[in-house]
Amino acid sequence: MIRVGIMGATGYVGAELVRILLQHPKVELKILASQNHIRCKYDSIFENFKKICEIKCVGNNLESMAKEADVIFLALPHGISSILITESILEKVKIIDLSSDFRLKSKEVYKKWYKTEHHNRDLLNKAVYGLCELKRESIKKSTLIANPGCYSTCTILCLLPLLAEGIIKENSIIIDAKSGITGAGRTLNLEFLFGECNESIKAYKITSHRHIPEIEQQLSELSGTDIIITFSPHLIPVNRGILTTCYGKLKNNFDYEEIKEIYENYYFYEYFIRLTKKGVFPETKFVKGSNYCDIGFTIEKRTGRIIIVGVIDNLIKGAAGQAVQNMNIMFDLDENMGLKTIPIFPT
Repeated sequence: MIRVGIMGATGYVGAELVRILLQHPKVELKILASQNHIRCKYDSIFENFKKICEIKCVGNNLESMAKEADVIFLALPHGISSILITESILEKVKIIDLSSDFRLKSKEVYKKWYKTEHHNRDLLNKAVYGLCELKRESIKKSTLIANPGCYSTCTILCLLPLLAEGIIKENSIIIDAKSGITGAGRTLNLEFLFGECNESIKAYKITSHRHIPEIEQQLSELSGTDIIITFSPHLIPVNRGILTTCYGKLKNNFDYEEIKEIYENYYFYEYFIRLTKKGVFPETKFVKGSNYCDIGFTIEKRTGRIIIVGVIDNLIKGAAGQAVQNMNIMFDLDENMGLKTIPIFPT
């Protein structure tokens, strides 16, 4: 059994980690850490865990947790993990960090976009970007995984085959992305209250969203050239789900079947990637509560553009589910172990 600890266990992502890991056949959930709920039983914080999880929360002490666990998930705000994680910690325990602290390879780029110092430059190159379908072989050998952002996961999976094959113009990529409220985390914030969000859709952080450099870094690596994207995120009045619509100019006059074959070649054996039929486009309600990413596309002959639509559950494939998928790879387990939950419909 893999002994698991979770730091930040009482946020939305932490709760999803607990839910998934309690049902994982190879996991012993040992430690739940939450600085705001020390000594509280977990089912007293979340009623949905009544009679299911009575573990008492402890304070955030990574050194202590490392002595009792084989892997620790850090579901913390940005700026904390880079202080906590050290080489000596990684000699004792594997870390899957769900914050942004180790996603970017440049300390300077991190500071520019996150407006705070990064405290561990040496580990930036040691960390592996944990997009499982892209970095599987590197994940297997790593002790420090930077779990990708939710927008980034959906966007990169939509564009990966096209950029890897060099069939879209690298300077033409535009991404229109929409996320449910839980993407903002479990915090009290005026702009995320029901009365502020319900019956409204709004764009936010246009040109300044923190997932932009993460997406550009991975797409540039894929294509072998520097890529700059236009990325427009929107907040929609649903609890969970991300939908990204990606636009790019095709380099040649490809037809639907040729593009379909490219996607199938990349994703046919990927358990969690589902390609929709021609003329059918993904919807968030069909991935809710699951680790699936659904992708569909069409070609607009009139403009020479391809339009790709992708959806994920931001808390699962966009966070906790992908983190468990990374754990499975690191410990040489079946990649879908504990993650075969069928999407919930209707909700």
